[in-house]
Amino acid sequence: MNNVAYIGIGSNVGVQINKIDFAVELINESPYCEVTAVSSIYESLPYGQIEQEDFFNAVIEVKTYFEPKDLFHFLKSIEKQVGRKLAEKWGPREIDLDILFYNDLIYSDEDIKIPHKDMLNRDFVVVPLIEIAPDLIHPELHKKISEMSIFQPKVNEPLTQTSKTYIIRKIPHKVLI
Repeated sequence: MNNVAYIGIGSNVGVQINKIDFAVELINESPYCEVTAVSSIYESLPYGQIEQEDFFNAVIEVKTYFEPKDLFHFLKSIEKQVGRKLAEKWGPREIDLDILFYNDLIYSDEDIKIPHKDMLNRDFVVVPLIEIAPDLIHPELHKKISEMSIFQPKVNEPLTQTSKTYIIRKIPHKVLI
């Protein structure tokens, strides 16, 4: 398994934290995947404009034989096994699995964009990613993830325009594989 992918995992707090555990176990049970690192779980505010419960979020590192498109479809099948139902964009969900990075690939089609197009605006993705892969280089920006601050204002940007923080707290729970 010479491909390495980083996968973001999220689920609504009301769904229970064990949905994340179950998804990680199912991924690791595949003969095409090996989960090699798991971040802590973070409770965060919902992203988007839809009124809903808070979320649990984590990031995992996976060694895989899957090519990106196959990995995407495999993750969608894991979501169904864990109990995801179709819902509105950014709405409540039982589980959400997103490919953040796949090696140093830059890729886009109608289903996926790698690196994930909006992850740098989401502290609930960046913080757990830094926890397990601080030296990971973003293939488009050519910087280490740990050197990118999503909390710094842009040049000439008023402080009121800085990125919103979503993380509420780190959960005292570690996903075990």
